[in-house]
Amino acid sequence: MRLAVDAMGGDYAPQSTIEGCQLALDTYKDLELIIIGDNEKMAPYLKKSKRVKIIHTETVIEADDSPVKAVRRKKDASMVQAVQLVKDGEADAAVSAGNTGALMTAGLLVIGRTKGIERPALSPMLPTLNGDGFLLLDVGANMEAKSSHLVQYAIMGDIYMKKVRGVENPRIGLLNVGGESGKGTELVKQTYDDLSKLSLNFVGNVEARDLLEGAADVVVCDGFSGNLVLKSIEGTALSLFSLLKEELTSSLKNKLAAGVLKPSFKRVKDKMDYSEYGGAGLFGLNAPVIKAHGSSNKQSFFSAIKQAKIMHDEAVIETIRKSIENTKEAGE
Repeated sequence: MRLAVDAMGGDYAPQSTIEGCQLALDTYKDLELIIIGDNEKMAPYLKKSKRVKIIHTETVIEADDSPVKAVRRKKDASMVQAVQLVKDGEADAAVSAGNTGALMTAGLLVIGRTKGIERPALSPMLPTLNGDGFLLLDVGANMEAKSSHLVQYAIMGDIYMKKVRGVENPRIGLLNVGGESGKGTELVKQTYDDLSKLSLNFVGNVEARDLLEGAADVVVCDGFSGNLVLKSIEGTALSLFSLLKEELTSSLKNKLAAGVLKPSFKRVKDKMDYSEYGGAGLFGLNAPVIKAHGSSNKQSFFSAIKQAKIMHDEAVIETIRKSIENTKEAGE
């Protein structure tokens, strides 16, 4: 597999991205990388390899750049070049930890949507208390949605969980304010009816408070609601660990207790660590494009690469395309 990597996107680039790439090369002997970035800045972290090609550029799409303007005006930016390589057939997939909106825009404008998909979805894996995690679609690619969009999210999520996460019969949940079928907006009520007619393992409505309990393997919603859920989970986790750290270092007694409980706290932190789940897939494009977390360390960037590789190896995009076609034919 040939993977295009934007080495300059993210808070800790290029060190974290290059170190993540090296970990991936050590793990997957059939992996070839095309790394795009500033040679001078990447040099301290790069190791020579026959499986690595470097494309030099000093142009980067910044976090505060306007997505559409940046993609159109910065054609030589590391992110845009990575996506263009996929379009040109020189790479099978792309990974970036850079500007989310710009990556989505580049994916749509350059690679294009999967045939039959009306709207793509930005879809991260989020942690659950049992360690399995759940896939949330959508978290911001489309702030407004139709029922047909959410149905397609469910189909894409079902395929991803089967092919990439190895879940035999994924439970599909619909984010709502209550478990009853008659609750929620008109969008949610219509989607509930539409999902009930499919052969998916639809478990009905799920509430936000039950997500971390593992209420479903795939949770679908519009991008506005999904983004609120995502930011709430991230913010709550960060605040909780901050409070624990403050309390456990507030006195000598607490410090001694923290020393004894340190292994237990580490297990809790590891279980809730997003870095083990990979990045957010841009589902609905013609090739795998993975958005790694902006604050990715080498482990989380490696996990994003792993996600892209499995999606390619398991032909997830082609499976999604066929499933959407079959669903349309069945509805005609």
